[in-house]
Amino acid sequence: MTNPKIGGGSVVDRFAQMNRSFNQRSKSQESAASSSPFPAVSSEPQGSSKIEDAAKSGLGAVESSVQRTNNIHLDVVKGDVDLHEVAAQLKESEITFQFALTVRNKLLDAYREVMRMSV
Repeated sequence: MTNPKIGGGSVVDRFAQMNRSFNQRSKSQESAASSSPFPAVSSEPQGSSKIEDAAKSGLGAVESSVQRTNNIHLDVVKGDVDLHEVAAQLKESEITFQFALTVRNKLLDAYREVMRMSV
């Protein structure tokens, strides 16, 4: 499976980078919340954390699927994996990636539509 280039890096690299930044942000928020005896007050609406969690888990699933596919050739060489499993893993990875790309495109279209609205 080839990685199409978008914005100077592969899509897989961009997803991994986004996932790392989400993880770093959540760790810094957890450490700040655990050091204070008072609950953290956020200026963001409460619903945004649910969206953020959904985005994190979705990107994590895509990243893990692509990583498994990237490393499956080593298992084939070792003889640990049957060719049917390789074909199934490749198809699963392709479908997962296409779904993530479709969701991304829909989000960008929605954002552009909101930006075109006059106030």
